[in-house]
Amino acid sequence: MTNIIYLDYHSTTPVDPRVAEKVMYYMTTAFGNASSVDHGYGDAAAKAVKQARQQIADLINASPKEIIFTSGATESINLVIQGQISTCFDFAQHKSPDCHITQQNTPAKIIVSPVEHKAVLDTCKALAKKGLIEIIWLKVNQQAQIDLVHLEKVCADGAALLCVMAANNEVGTIYPIQKIGAIASSHNIPFLCDASQAVGKIPLNFQDWGITYLAISGHKFYAPKGVGALVIRKNHHLPPMIYGGGHEQGLRSGTLNVPGIAGLGEACRLRGLEMERDERAIALLRDQLQNQLQIAIPDLVVNGDLNNRLSGNLHISIPHIPNSAIIARVRHQLAISTGAACSSGVVAPSHVLQAMKLSENIMEGALRIGIGKFTSREEIEKAYFILINKINEIHQLQHN
Repeated sequence: MTNIIYLDYHSTTPVDPRVAEKVMYYMTTAFGNASSVDHGYGDAAAKAVKQARQQIADLINASPKEIIFTSGATESINLVIQGQISTCFDFAQHKSPDCHITQQNTPAKIIVSPVEHKAVLDTCKALAKKGLIEIIWLKVNQQAQIDLVHLEKVCADGAALLCVMAANNEVGTIYPIQKIGAIASSHNIPFLCDASQAVGKIPLNFQDWGITYLAISGHKFYAPKGVGALVIRKNHHLPPMIYGGGHEQGLRSGTLNVPGIAGLGEACRLRGLEMERDERAIALLRDQLQNQLQIAIPDLVVNGDLNNRLSGNLHISIPHIPNSAIIARVRHQLAISTGAACSSGVVAPSHVLQAMKLSENIMEGALRIGIGKFTSREEIEKAYFILINKINEIHQLQHN
């Protein structure tokens, strides 16, 4: 692995050594169960969990009481979407304030951006297939930007839930969450924001931006895999999907993953201290690689919103060269991808690029490059030479 340059930071990040040290401590030394109230080991674990709640809350401007620990954003998203719809159907006849169903047995409306992560899309499609919901699709343009006028229009008709991510996991487009949250709030629609690609990379304000539910995954910002959080605004309630023990305010039973939670909290603390500086440096590396590639490949296309994208995102297309041909040639030297990790190996074009209505040759030549905190300038230079050499090889084969 040490010979492969890692440029797939949207898929996952290496754990920060300082975070790993914290995780190891709670795995091997302070290894108690946070629910064990009869001795010091349990006290130490509970203290670590409490501290992590505060550290997460500080990063996103939330209350520690609003933090529910989960295995990651996929679980958090499922808790919200399935829970919100369950609440609607269970209490439709009682006119629950958390639901916008006006008639019993009427499918709930969920407003969804078509460029959301599969965790959102597949959950909604499964519920729609059962006849439990009707999906109202938002409009996006060729930069994956959301049409806010259309959003306002569909919200005016009411809905049980609005789902819009904070930043796109493929093309890196950052969404105006404060504006979107204000629209949702004005129509009293609960707003689920998948912030797994955004936390620790851009500022987020849960308290003031009209977000009802926020999903977080630790492994996207230098914490371990398998730990995340769901942030739930005060006075909003969801039914549990997992029963047994009443952990996490009764919403998510199961012994808490104390080492992972401590690591998640530490990662949030470090992002609060270092995010602004790190992201500036990452953007410079991204721009350097982008500029070099554009000089060497005149017909190269950069996808997404170039004025509002994640610092580490470089999503490119090389027309008339299949991305699979490039990946096959660089995979032992560069870790880059053709799209989201959850869809790797899928032959069909990315649903994000399809929703953007990009041309077929742009979609077929698409590559996602993700740069992060531990990427060096030397690695960017090497990556450039590797990519250009392999692309030139393919060009020569095509013209022979």
